[in-house]
Amino acid sequence: MFSSHLGPEERDEALKSLATDTFDVLVIGGGVTGVGAALDAASRGLKVALVEASDIASGTSSRSSKLIHGGLRYLEQYDFKLVREALHERELMVSSLSPHLVKPVGFLFPLTEKFKERTYVGAGLALYDALRGFQRALPWHKHIGQKQINEIAPSLRPDLITGAIKYFDAQVDDARHTMTIARTAARHGAVIATRVSAVSLLREGKRVVGVKAKDLESGKTINISATATVMCAGVWSDELHAKFELKPGYNVAMSKGVHIVLPGSAIKSNAGIILKTPISVLFLIPWGDKWIVGTTDTPYTGDRAEPLASREDVQYILDQANRVLSPKLDVSQIIGVYAGLRPLVANNKDSATTKLSREHTVDRPAAGFVSIAGGKYTTYRVMAKDAIDRAVIELRAIKPESVTDKLPLVGTDGYFALVQQVERLSESSGLDTDTITHLLNRYGSMISEVLELIEANPKLAAKVDKDLLYIKAEIEYAASHEGARTVDDVISRRTRIAFEASDHGVHLADEIAAIIAPVLGWSAKERKASVAAYEELVDRELEALDQLLEEHERVSS
Repeated sequence: MFSSHLGPEERDEALKSLATDTFDVLVIGGGVTGVGAALDAASRGLKVALVEASDIASGTSSRSSKLIHGGLRYLEQYDFKLVREALHERELMVSSLSPHLVKPVGFLFPLTEKFKERTYVGAGLALYDALRGFQRALPWHKHIGQKQINEIAPSLRPDLITGAIKYFDAQVDDARHTMTIARTAARHGAVIATRVSAVSLLREGKRVVGVKAKDLESGKTINISATATVMCAGVWSDELHAKFELKPGYNVAMSKGVHIVLPGSAIKSNAGIILKTPISVLFLIPWGDKWIVGTTDTPYTGDRAEPLASREDVQYILDQANRVLSPKLDVSQIIGVYAGLRPLVANNKDSATTKLSREHTVDRPAAGFVSIAGGKYTTYRVMAKDAIDRAVIELRAIKPESVTDKLPLVGTDGYFALVQQVERLSESSGLDTDTITHLLNRYGSMISEVLELIEANPKLAAKVDKDLLYIKAEIEYAASHEGARTVDDVISRRTRIAFEASDHGVHLADEIAAIIAPVLGWSAKERKASVAAYEELVDRELEALDQLLEEHERVSS
């Protein structure tokens, strides 16, 4: 059987395999669609490889609203097919595919008018619930009066809000979920290598037969042979199509989605809140002891690698939230801002992104080459299936159908039983029950692998920081099992310390580097360089945030 481990040894083996083997399918891109495609292909019995120029989920797939949802706003656009599809995927993830990672979360839809608005919104949410069919992993919506509102969400203005409707969607740590899909793909035989960049295509006549790639850590060039190459590059699609001298049948327009991060004390509510805005919707999302508030939806043409929020983005979020909150949110409360880029399929790059399709497009710009773009995080599995369905045609052989709708991610097996054994696990491990619950919700049944590290080195049971739930074993595990190659990988994506800690985790960077250095075989120089690289990244982000806040103060005064 294959291993789900994505450690240093596995990467070395992957590089050897890339250079010597011929693959049925080569996937370019380690976002959620790319790793989903790798899993889909591998679970069909195909020989699969995936290369990613940076880290798994290093782009859009780690900068979402962290929701698995049907998209209420798409109902108003009469896009019932997309909503139904997304709700079906949501139910699968919550109930069977990844229940340790995808959790139900309640939202209040506040009402300001007693009759007409309640009827309209209630009908919409009834349709939203009905579109999921017979699946019932989440509760049905319910109407709530003003008295209950005051108990559930004291921050909602009592002079304005007359009631609410409570409904349920689901929440996920997007980066962790994406990485777990990658590990599941490896478990089924996929060869996965990060920090490997596709430089050019290999061709035989007009047919693409693989890629010339570069290992960005060693600088070595690798020729990877594949019958079908599938590009899942998201917002990088246009650039790579041009680089590979391909003419696709679509363009990708970038839409910027900005979120602000606030302390838990900023909003008093036991449920999330969703607000309809003039152009879209705004989510106020509970995240541990923090709140994530967003998002925006504006055209973007800047740097893909580090998209930044503008003063207008932040002001829009604050203005929309403050319509219903008391006391109002203040810019001084913001402890973090992050921006992600949606890859929207368009024929005209000048189209307003809010009007572009959230659905995906699969294209074949050359024999042996398939590309996909668009879609939503929630429907990643469907996108991956469609891409591999098209790629399989290039193999000119009958291959099994997709089975990923029946394939739980690693960590799912035995999870529900373990949830009922928290106290026993606490007693046997010496960890408190809160920590055990935290680990189960991150690793599921793979908690055993984390606990084995503690058995070998009891010092790893200690918390990384007294104000965070993460323990040191998780840091080592990120490098030994989850493909983390840098301090940034650990702080920003394997954990979410980057926006959960007050200083974005800078005070922990040295200690984290010390834990992962032996696993990665770092020299003292390499260790220092990884810490410095993370500190520089945070400095750039903080400088941008400071400038944003200063600009906001100037305009407001």
